[in-house]
Amino acid sequence: MKQIFLSTATELKEIDTFEPGAWINLVNPSQEESVKLAEQFNIDITDLRAPLDAEETSRITIEDDYTLIIVDVPIIEERNGRNYYVTIPLGIITTKSGIITTCLEDLTLFDNFHNRRIKNFYTFMRTRFIFQILYRNAELFLTALRSIDRQTDRIEAQLERSTSNEQLIDMMELEKSIVYLKASLKFNERIVKKLSSSTSSLKKYVEDEDLLEDTLIETQQAIEMATIYETVLNMMAETSASIIGNNQNTIMKTLALVTMALDIPTVIFSAYGMNFQNNWLPLNGLPHAFWYIVLIAVSLSSLMILYFFRKKWF
Repeated sequence: MKQIFLSTATELKEIDTFEPGAWINLVNPSQEESVKLAEQFNIDITDLRAPLDAEETSRITIEDDYTLIIVDVPIIEERNGRNYYVTIPLGIITTKSGIITTCLEDLTLFDNFHNRRIKNFYTFMRTRFIFQILYRNAELFLTALRSIDRQTDRIEAQLERSTSNEQLIDMMELEKSIVYLKASLKFNERIVKKLSSSTSSLKKYVEDEDLLEDTLIETQQAIEMATIYETVLNMMAETSASIIGNNQNTIMKTLALVTMALDIPTVIFSAYGMNFQNNWLPLNGLPHAFWYIVLIAVSLSSLMILYFFRKKWF
């Protein structure tokens, strides 16, 4: 899919054909679309389709006619009926006449741009547009990490009475998400630092320098948050394994105590079920002897249960 946007003084409009200063957004483009675009802007087809490889790492490639920037962006992936975070590459190509973004999926990253919620956003201000994308991307990483933190709190609230592995599996998935996010953040941090350096090929104004500095701060803050949440999740995983083990031990102990309490009437009723010569058994021949025996069995079981309670075994 290919969309072309152009900023005017008052709006962002979608156009059919490219004009200087426009923004081309590619979402999983076909090989034919990529070839046409590569020929139009004199871009190496390999660079144009590199971000479509989910394993592509963040990097900057500088050529005579264009500059390619690849960064990782967070997206939501559904696994086992729950939403978790992974990252995919986003390619940003700036040419002499416009800017091209390409990715495997339609990104929520661009929603605020489409709705003009980004201050001082214009497609023809290519360098600032790139920095605004990077800043918005850093904000999305922070949002993803806060979402993981809320999921962690939910799992923690369920751990106290848990005896299953469901919470452990959820934490394992959250740990995977944090590993992906943290690795991507470190690669993105390297890209932002390169763009901030004086050797960067992109022309920057004072406002752009401030925006890049804010982006670097947000990215580093996200890395610190990811490190903290990763540590917390590791500790929770160890603790939850112990809690689940203790809960299972408590259940097994309760079952064992109940079995011991039921052993008394079982022994008594088993004895009265045996056949002796002349059928001699205590209370044999008395009226209502059955109820006396039941009362004795229940009384002895109750005394044993009371003993367990006094010992705080229940």
